[in-house]
Amino acid sequence: MSRYLFNWINNLKIRWKMMVVVLPLVVVPIFLLGGLIGYVATEQSYQGLTEASKTDLDHMADFTLDLLDGHYRQYEVYREDKKQLIRDEMAALVNLAYGLVQEEQRQHRRGLHNLAAAQEAAGRALKGVNIGGSGYIYAMDSQGLLTVHLAREGENVANEQDQDGHFFIHDMLSKALVSDPRQVLFSVYPWSNASLGEGRPREKIVAYRYFPEWDWIIAAGGYLDETYEDVTFEQSSFNSLKDQIKNKKVGKTGYIFCMNSSGLLTIHPDAEGENIFASRDSDNRAFIAEMCDKKNGWIRYPWRNEGERRARMKIVRYRYFEPWDWIVAVGSYEDEFYGPANRIKWRIITHILVLPLVIGLLAAAMVFLAAKVLTDPIHRMITVIRRVKQGRLDEQMPVESQDELGELATTFNRMTRMLRRNKEMETALAQQGKMASLGVLSSGVAHEINNPLGVILGYAGYLEKKIPEDDPNFRYINEIKRESKRCKKIVQDLLSYARTPKPVLEQTDLNRLLGQIIEFATNHTDLHGVRILRNLDYRLPSIPADGDQLRQVAINLILNAGAAMPDGGLIEVNTSLDEGKWARIEFCDSGSGISDENLEKIFEPFFTTRARGTGLGLAITKQIIDQHQGEIFIDSVVGQGTTVVVRLPLKRTEYIQ
Repeated sequence: MSRYLFNWINNLKIRWKMMVVVLPLVVVPIFLLGGLIGYVATEQSYQGLTEASKTDLDHMADFTLDLLDGHYRQYEVYREDKKQLIRDEMAALVNLAYGLVQEEQRQHRRGLHNLAAAQEAAGRALKGVNIGGSGYIYAMDSQGLLTVHLAREGENVANEQDQDGHFFIHDMLSKALVSDPRQVLFSVYPWSNASLGEGRPREKIVAYRYFPEWDWIIAAGGYLDETYEDVTFEQSSFNSLKDQIKNKKVGKTGYIFCMNSSGLLTIHPDAEGENIFASRDSDNRAFIAEMCDKKNGWIRYPWRNEGERRARMKIVRYRYFEPWDWIVAVGSYEDEFYGPANRIKWRIITHILVLPLVIGLLAAAMVFLAAKVLTDPIHRMITVIRRVKQGRLDEQMPVESQDELGELATTFNRMTRMLRRNKEMETALAQQGKMASLGVLSSGVAHEINNPLGVILGYAGYLEKKIPEDDPNFRYINEIKRESKRCKKIVQDLLSYARTPKPVLEQTDLNRLLGQIIEFATNHTDLHGVRILRNLDYRLPSIPADGDQLRQVAINLILNAGAAMPDGGLIEVNTSLDEGKWARIEFCDSGSGISDENLEKIFEPFFTTRARGTGLGLAITKQIIDQHQGEIFIDSVVGQGTTVVVRLPLKRTEYIQ
């Protein structure tokens, strides 16, 4: 029985073998492990909800920190705006005082007052201005002597220091003396006025300008807190912030609270203002002290509220808000997390019997799909193999993956490329054999034909000179001479193609060489009506090349271009650098173009589309370019023209025959 079963399986296609073998391995464990999966799923749901709840606590802590940071930044922006406003006001006062001093100086110049009277009048006007609660305007000279002051006039304050020990008067004097008199300068420093009984320093701002005519530094100063602080506004805004945090609920009974690093509750629904640093949980652990010490982290502890019979585990996420030295805490009881998990557990038990069946059907579909994914590439490979077997070595297997099938396809493609390359090598060897035979034949042809052709040409030339042009036989003699020259050229082209000499390399200026060739071609009889336009890049360096052979290449390509324009046209010869390592020459014509069918055979020996051509010109041209380790391309559009591109290396490797 088992033997027949295995034979039946072996006769199946791979797709159905996978279904028969793999499907039971997938479905049976699903049914057996269904109960275990239900149990694991329930446990995972508990863990997942716990993690989700912890994530919620973390988000709530971030939310609270964002609120505190937003309030902090908003109030700081408010303070900065007020600071800018008072700077503008102080600058306006200094400019006003400066204007008063200028007016007194103008009256002095007109002779209405002497200098002392003018300075005294200006001083009285300046001392009459009050700024805020205790600010005022004063003046001092460049040595620090107070020339105008409410209380210390006549004193030298150059060495005065602020509460941080900084010589702020020195800075004011040095900056004022090098500044533009039209510029208002500012200085902010901590200052405690002992005469007013102040115990702590306050920030003081001074705006000042230099009046060089009197050597006066005119300054307006005042305390910042007398100008921009709004305690009522700040307290109202802070109370709104606290209400927003206290009203935020966490689960059923959880809440958010804040305390400083000493355990003093700054925000709490019930115990705000109390110090809970010494509080302990049901296990007698000082959890608040731990939170104050670490400042950032998680803490889990048992806690029993009044009226509860037993302690419940509580989890708290706490973060540190450095600007205010606050610890933000978000806490909730763990058992409040598990209500949704209990409901999920019964749903899992209800559906656990249905899920294995559904999963089994899905597994069958997936196995079938997997079998299809694996066997379809094999079928495509078989199709390609059959085509290659028929001799179509250009066929390639599609590589659609990086697995074993992909590796097999890549290896097969490499094998077909090697076979195709071997076949091309065989063709090349056969061609070389033909060329060797052609060389022998060419030698014989040159020896056996050139001599008779020379005799024919000689006698034809002799007869041409003896017979007048109006003689009816003159036309026949001229035809004999022309056709004999054509035969001689065919023999010469044949010899050139069969025995193209090794190039003699010299540093060659391509632009100069092409210029000479263009001058020659311009006067050629075959290029009547053709205009040659040159566009040569004179940054092109000299290259190692055989000038005579390149001259033959250029003349051949220009004459071919002219032959494609019997009614005249334009030939462009361009040179340029290509990719930094090639010299690029382009021959562009506006001729009739070459069809795609002929373009594929254009470099083959003896292939020509001209009635009197030998078909060896482009073949010889390609040989010369190949021996120079260069490249030649032809791009043509029928009816629009042809572009021949020749690329020659700026530096060549060792020449290989």
